[in-house]
Amino acid sequence: MAHQVVSSKTYVGIWAALICLTVLTAAASRIELGPFNIVLALLIATAKASLVVLIFMGVKYISQKMTVVVLVAGLFWLGVLLVLGFTDYASRTLN
Repeated sequence: MAHQVVSSKTYVGIWAALICLTVLTAAASRIELGPFNIVLALLIATAKASLVVLIFMGVKYISQKMTVVVLVAGLFWLGVLLVLGFTDYASRTLN
């Protein structure tokens, strides 16, 4: 099986982007945006996770069908976690 060779320049660029996004996360935590604080934090976290998944996990370089399989599996697992979490929450009694 052939593997995609990623240049060290790309890795350094992704590392710099992750560092910048981490600094942005820390800076954003000091700004009071009300209910939009969580939205901003999740957007930054999604950008960082996307970079890691695409480059370091190699999803960018696999076939389109495999990308769909990975996406569907991730969404399925998210659904399982949400259903179990909401089931637990719904089954609790108020004292």
